Amino acid sequence: MVDGAFAPRPDTGSEPLSPGQLLGHPGLLRAWRAVAGEKLGLGGPLSQVDVATAIGRSRGWYQNLENGARPKMDREVLDSLAKVLLLGRDEHQALVLALMDGALTTIPDSFGDETVRRDLQMMLDQQLPNPAYLTDRVWNIIGYNAAMAALWPWVKEPGANLIRWAMLSDEARLQYVDWQHHATEYVKLLRFASAQYPHDAELSKLITDVKADLVCGRFWDTDIAAVSESRDGHLFKMILPSMDYQPVEVISHVLFPVSLPGARAVIITWAGTDEDATPATTVTGQPTDRTPERPSVPWPDLPPALSGHAVRRLTVSPAEAVELAGPHAVPLPLLGALLGGDDCRLVLAPDAGTVICSTRHPDGEWDVRESSAADLLAELPVGAPAGDTLAEYKLLLRATLPDDPAEATRACHTRLREAQDRAEALAQVHDELLTAPRMPAAS
Repeated sequence: MVDGAFAPRPDTGSEPLSPGQLLGHPGLLRAWRAVAGEKLGLGGPLSQVDVATAIGRSRGWYQNLENGARPKMDREVLDSLAKVLLLGRDEHQALVLALMDGALTTIPDSFGDETVRRDLQMMLDQQLPNPAYLTDRVWNIIGYNAAMAALWPWVKEPGANLIRWAMLSDEARLQYVDWQHHATEYVKLLRFASAQYPHDAELSKLITDVKADLVCGRFWDTDIAAVSESRDGHLFKMILPSMDYQPVEVISHVLFPVSLPGARAVIITWAGTDEDATPATTVTGQPTDRTPERPSVPWPDLPPALSGHAVRRLTVSPAEAVELAGPHAVPLPLLGALLGGDDCRLVLAPDAGTVICSTRHPDGEWDVRESSAADLLAELPVGAPAGDTLAEYKLLLRATLPDDPAEATRACHTRLREAQDRAEALAQVHDELLTAPRMPAAS
């Protein structure tokens, strides 16, 4: 369940606010001053005068800053402000983003162009058997591998969104051990994003929906100084139906693909079960120190298709497979029929030298795998192709050769010589078998 599984708070009837208005740098600065005062044992917030003096500005200048002014500041002033407020790395980054009115990077559409999409999907698929997924800047699921779909099927739902699932669905509240802690962590991510994308309408809608929830709204209104850029390296416990409801500990690893600004690639590794942990190790949802004695273990009991090196992504139509093959995609319908009849579609991606193979299952769902042209050739039934099938076969052969015609010619000569050598050796073995003494049949 992705949408609708939450109890809304009464609507105030006000106009939608931008993410920056929902929090903004004035609220962050006041909250950070209060936290700094607590850390310093002052019995109250760090004063505006102390902050202004530390950064070499007047009290009036800083008051205007906390009232919403956005004066031009160089990096030295920003760093001094972060230092006097005792900010950590993520808070420091949020401060810079908030006072610069958000990130400067232009965010492209989800999944970028076909080449970016194919390459990122291949990266996800190659993480098997570890689950992996890709989100855009507002946590919409824009890619996942087969292990992710098997263990968390909600990612396959239209409009799947990590934050909506994690914070607003009943399913997540059952699967996360110490769900309330996780909800507060996701609120920190939303606060950071509000500084990063202060004018993003989709982010504004997401934050508004979270604030409207009777439970999650309280998390938003608590500890507003806390922000976080990611959940990289977090060790936490979940109870998954696909794992027979046995509590397991997992670690999230967050990557930021340069080819798709704003996106997050997350790989989830299995840290074991309660039996694998040392007695001193406890997990409540908080990042946990892992001792050298803690074993590194693979995901257990995955479906056979996921336990090896199969490269698949579920619920991809043949039309989407053509997009994955890039702008120079070449359909190979006859070879596809030769390989799997009406339930198999092949598309050559000549720029990458790979073939996208779509296979339809009995339930009508398609899955996709990408393999090299050479590997696909080895899968084809033995036989001499002819006519149009031969033309497709030659295209596939050409994709296994270097792009440069001269180098491709030399590669052809080498392969022909190797094939002739093998044929001659096989002929000799054949002749030797014909002349070898026959063993008497067992009585």
